[in-house]
Order: sequence, then structure tokens, then C-alpha cells
Amino acid sequence: MTDQTDQPPASLRTLLIDRLGHSGLAPEVRALLNELLPEDRSQDVGGTVGPVELRSITAAGWRGIGPRTTLELPPGPGLVVVAGPNGSGKSSFAEAAETAITGHNSRWEGRRAGDWQKGWRNLHSPDVTPEVGVELAVGERGELVTVRRSWHGAKVDDARTEVRAVDGSERKLEEVLDAEALDLARPFLPYSELGSMINGTLGNLHDAFFKLLGLELLAEFDDRVKVAASECEKLIKRADSLTGPLLDELNSLSDPRAREAAQALSGPKPDVGRVRALLESRVPAAEAELARLRQYASLAGPDPREVDGAVARLRGAAASAEEARYGSAEEARRLADLLESALEHQRRSGSSDCPVCGTQGPLDRAWAQQARSEVERLRTEAVAAEAARKEAAVAVRAAHDLVQPVPVWLRGEASPLASVWQEWAQCRDVTHPSELANRVERAAAVLDDACRQVREDAALRLSEHDGAWRPVAVRLSEWLGAAEAAEAARDRRKHARKARTWLRPIIDELRDERLRPFAQRSQGVWQKLCEHSSVVLGSVTLAGTPGRGKVELGVSVDDMDAPAYSVMSQGELHSLALSLFLPRATHEASPFGFLVIDDPVQSMDPEKVEGLARVLDSCARSRQVVVFTHDTRLQQAIVHLGIKATVLRVTRQTDSVVGVEPLTDPVDQALAEARAVSFDPGLPREVAEHVLPAMCRVAVEAACLEAVRHTLREQGLGLGEIERRVASLDRTKSYVSLALLGDERQHAREAVERICRGGWALVEAFNAGSHAPLPSVDERKDLVRRTKALATAILRGAGNRQAGGAR
Repeated sequence: MTDQTDQPPASLRTLLIDRLGHSGLAPEVRALLNELLPEDRSQDVGGTVGPVELRSITAAGWRGIGPRTTLELPPGPGLVVVAGPNGSGKSSFAEAAETAITGHNSRWEGRRAGDWQKGWRNLHSPDVTPEVGVELAVGERGELVTVRRSWHGAKVDDARTEVRAVDGSERKLEEVLDAEALDLARPFLPYSELGSMINGTLGNLHDAFFKLLGLELLAEFDDRVKVAASECEKLIKRADSLTGPLLDELNSLSDPRAREAAQALSGPKPDVGRVRALLESRVPAAEAELARLRQYASLAGPDPREVDGAVARLRGAAASAEEARYGSAEEARRLADLLESALEHQRRSGSSDCPVCGTQGPLDRAWAQQARSEVERLRTEAVAAEAARKEAAVAVRAAHDLVQPVPVWLRGEASPLASVWQEWAQCRDVTHPSELANRVERAAAVLDDACRQVREDAALRLSEHDGAWRPVAVRLSEWLGAAEAAEAARDRRKHARKARTWLRPIIDELRDERLRPFAQRSQGVWQKLCEHSSVVLGSVTLAGTPGRGKVELGVSVDDMDAPAYSVMSQGELHSLALSLFLPRATHEASPFGFLVIDDPVQSMDPEKVEGLARVLDSCARSRQVVVFTHDTRLQQAIVHLGIKATVLRVTRQTDSVVGVEPLTDPVDQALAEARAVSFDPGLPREVAEHVLPAMCRVAVEAACLEAVRHTLREQGLGLGEIERRVASLDRTKSYVSLALLGDERQHAREAVERICRGGWALVEAFNAGSHAPLPSVDERKDLVRRTKALATAILRGAGNRQAGGAR
């Protein structure tokens, strides 16, 4: 037997049809709903592009990064923590990845243009061409593709994106990154969005969920039913608006037909059948002639004001195109690319000789300066030419939209009017703006004059045909058509109102049903992040339709409902943002196998940091999760919980020189740094005697902290309690006492000497800040060797003490 839980969920259209069949609605209402039910056109997110993984991020001359630096990332799912102090350049990597992939930087959206213009380029590297880029693995086979965005001018908009495969071949961006998927399942959560994404009604998030869940069909269905009712209202109101003026006109005539028509229109409900019989009593031949005359009398040609506007726009567009120096934007860009290639050749080779003819010296600094100016000019002219071309195309299309074909009833006639209208219709075959402007202006004037003459002639003939009654009969015929339409609309409006009353709760039910797994995931993330919080995240629902909707959050404090934004701390608001971001970004249909999250730890207490580490670890089992943070508590929580993660450290030296290195064990790292200093024979003695002991002290205290944290974790203490305990340590002796004896107030000399002979002398020296002279390299090496022995013994001794206690 097939497990029903393994079957894919039924489409929304199928579910709606099923509910409609069991609705108990009247047949007319069901027929209307079946008529208005849209076809299911939903598609998976990212259906045109395969899975995308992030392999590296590169930046140069960008934000806090000067010389070109690359952040290499381990492939495949897993947690990567990119750590570094504020100002080290780590967030610049996060912004570089977002800008390269999306073309936007969320941090600067909504800020003044002047701030962004001053802040996007690295101030220490004015000669470095600004660029950001990512290396991606795309598709099932993991094809390596580089997306590089570089700037050729002083403005942030003076940028171009280049996409290349590993073999150097150029690719199209849409072949690598699905624009709709970037919008709906966006894999970036900058720090600026942690607060901003949960303000207001969450309209963007609402619309993204609507598309992710394929709920557009529900919105379209509801809109169709609403429009059907609205159209019925318009038909009824139009008939009502015609009745009063027509009655006044009929009552002013002495014609018996007018009196009969007035009687039919009077009363609470006009007699449509009586009016129809009155109009049908006329001679068919005469009526056919009148119908023809009425068509001519109501004939309208092109609107002169619209024609004048279209002609002016065409001529303006043509003039702009003429003013552009280059007729082809592609040609200007090609020349600019050639000059940039020459500049790049000169920069790399360092030679001023011409690579083509061999002439010595022409490619000097003056030539380079002139070439760069020419590149900027060519780029500007290319943009102007492209804009002129687009404006001309828009103007031509607008003019073509004004040109209407020959009316159906006029086609086939051998009349001057038909010939003139045909000439007007042929304007749609002209695409050159100047020629089209002339043709439209001339043909419209001729057609307008011809239509005016035909209208006047038809009106005169209608007036002569039957005196005063005929014009009124024409309006009476118009009223009859409106009244018959309103008569049918009244029944349809009644059915549409019943249909919408039935449909609205069904839409809410199906919408909540589709959203439920995401709401549960949001609640699960929240529970991990805010396990000890009194604030509870309940329901997550969608209200309204795309463009007019919002996300509604059920939040309670101590079982009392409360508005989220007024009762949550900043850390809880950030947790809420993560709870809403992760289910969307990790949607199963998303092609992105990575998440980039910048500084999520800020404002979180230790318990929330532990929860964050668990959440990130859970996401990292199926995706590559890259987290940028300056807060060391996330690393401590990862170690505390035994979570597997790659930790990379970002450092920044003078002039925005940024480096990236794997972060190893703190004890090993401190010893390695001390060892490197001790091996330097050129290091001045006074520097060695001041720096090296301090570095050795760091190694010993790091070993103590590792032992203490491990011991306290085993005792069941949480991360917050552990950090509060170790924060009180201010002397090396107290570090050692807490590590070996479990009490920083006890004296640990015997314990130290038992595990490492001579180790207590080092502890006392580190504790007092004193040290013996280090005149030779060998003595420096010996200090590092003894420090390593003490650190190793502390780690081993703490482990033995814990094991003994357990026994």
C-alpha cells in the first residue's frame, strides 16, 4: 500500500474544485466560480537554474578592503564562522557577496546618495580598481563560475557585471542566477535587515511567501470574483444614470411614440420588453439605414491632443538619438573595452612600448591618463546612446498604440474615408521616429478632418430622416442595451456576492494550510533561540493579497497576547527576524545551497547565543551557512555545544590590508605566535623581554580557560554562567587554581608542581608580570618550551581531576 504521506500535495486548483463540489451552493453560483477559476500556472522557484553553492568571496578597493583579498570557503553543507573585530573588513566580505550576486547593497538602501557615494570605495586604495566577486559552483555537476562586478567610474552606478566559466568563456548572468529566486528565497541576511525586516506590515515578506507557496492563484481567484461583482455594479449604475435624462427628453416631445416610451420607463421598474417592442416596430430597411447613419454619426478619429503629444515625443527622441556621438552603444562599449585591455596590458607588463607595432614609448603615463578619460567618455556616450535608443523605441511604441485599424464595419468599402483610414493604419509599419512623426501628424490631420465631415453629414441625414423622434430613438436604443445588460447583471451580481462570501474563508483556510509548515519552522527556530524567554511566538499568518498584504504574528507574554514590537527586546526582535528569514531562505525549491548572515549575535544574551548556534548547526546540515561576527560568544557557544564548524579569522592592518586565516586552537595559536617571536634572532632584547613573556602568559591562561570551560560544562552550567564565572579571573594564579582545583581562591602550587615540575615559577612570574632576562635565542626558546609543557600539563591535569571526580 502506498504511504499517503509520501504523495505530493494536491494543487490549489484541485483543492478548490473539490471544495466547490461539496459546497452546497446553488448551481448558478458554482457555475460562476468554475467560470472564474484560473488555470494553475505556478512554477517552482529557480526552475531555470540549477543549485548554486558559494566557493569564495573576493573584494578589492571596496568598503574596508584595500588590496585584492579572497575569502575561500569550504565546499558543501557546513557551518563557517568568519570572525574578526569591528573594522577588520569581515562585513565588507558579506556586502561584497551580496552586491556581486544581487547588484544591490542592503546596508545602503534608503540612505542618502551622498553617504553611499562617499562610503563604497576604499579610501586607502584610490588607485585600486574597485571590484567585488564570488566564485560559485552551479548545477548538478558543480560547474565553477565567477561573477565579478567592477567599477569604471567615480559613481556607484558606473559598474558592470562580468560572468565567466572556469574555461574563461563568458556566460549570461540569468543562466547562473535566477532573478526571481533571488527575490523570493534571498540567501542574504545583512545586519541592517535584522531590524528593518520586522518593522511595519512585513509586506515584502508577505508577497515573497505568497509566491513561494504558489498562492497567487488564490489571490487571482478572489480578485476575479470581486471584479465580476464590480462590473455588474457598473452596468446597473450606467442604466440608472441614463434613465432620468432620457425621461426628461421624452416628456418634452408630443410624439405618441415618445409618450409610450416615457410610460415604459416610468415607475419603480422600467418595462424593458415594452421599450424593445416599440423600437422593433420600425421598418427593417429604414432601421438598417438608420443604424448605418448612427455608426457614421458616432465615428471618432484619433485624438488630436494625444497625436500632438506622441509626435512631440517622437521628434524629441529622434533629436536625442541624433545628438548621441555614437549610433551604437555596443560599438562605444567595444572601443572602451579595447582601451581598458590596453591599459591592463600596460599595467601588468610595466612597458610603455606598443604591443602591436613595437613602437617604443607611446604607452606612457600621459597616454594612460588620456586613455582612461577616453574610456570614461566612451562609457558615458554608450549609456547616452542606449538611453536614446530606448526612448525612441518607447516613443515609437506609444505612437503605434494610438494608431487604430480600420473599423470592421468600414472595411471593404470603396469610400474616401476607408482609404484615408487605411493610410492612418499603415503608420504602424513605420519604425523610424522622425519618419513616423511626420506620417502620424499628416495622416491624423487628414483622418480627423474626414471623420468630422462624415459625422456632420450623418447627423444632418439622421435629423432629416425622422424629425425630432429619431435622435431620441437612438438614445432610447442605447438605453435599452444598457437596461438589458443591467437586467442580466443583477442576477450575476447576486451570484458573485454569494460566491465571494463562500470563497473568502476557503482562501484563508488553504493559505494557512500551505503556510503551516513555514509557521512551524519559524516557531521551531524561535524556540531554540528564545528557550528561556517569556515571549512566545504563536501563529504566523498571511493577511490580504500581494501588494496589499501583511504578515500577522501571534505573540504572547506570560499567556497574554501582546504586539510583538512593544514587548520584545532588541535581541528578541533579531531572533524574530531570523525565525522569519530562515524558513524562507531554506525553502526546498530554492536553488541556493548557501546562506550569508552578517552579525546576528548582537543584542543577544548568552542563552540566545547558544540557541543561535543550535539553529545554525541545524541549517548547516543541508546548506553552507556563512556567519560573519565580531562577537566571540558565538565561537564559545559552538565549542561549548560541540558543534562542528570552520572558523576563519579576518585581520586588518594599516592601509586596509586585510588577511584571512583559519582560527586554530587558542593554546596552539598563542604558542605558535610565541614560538615565532622566540625564533627571531633580529628581535631586540628589550622587545623580547617585554613581549615574549606576555605571549606565554596568554598561552597558559588560554589552557586554563579551556580546561575550566570543559569542566563547568560537564557540571551542567550554561554558557552564560560559565562566562560570568571566568570573567572574574584577573590573575594567572586564579586561572590555574580554578582549572586544577575547581576553586580560584585555593592555592595551587602543589597541584602545579605535581603535574609539571618547575611550573609554579612560571605561574608566579606571569602572575606578577615579572620575568627573567632573555639575552639569547636559546633562552627564549626554552621559555616557550616550558610554557608549552605547563599548558599541556594543565589540560591533562584538569582532565584527570574530572575523571577522578567522576569515579
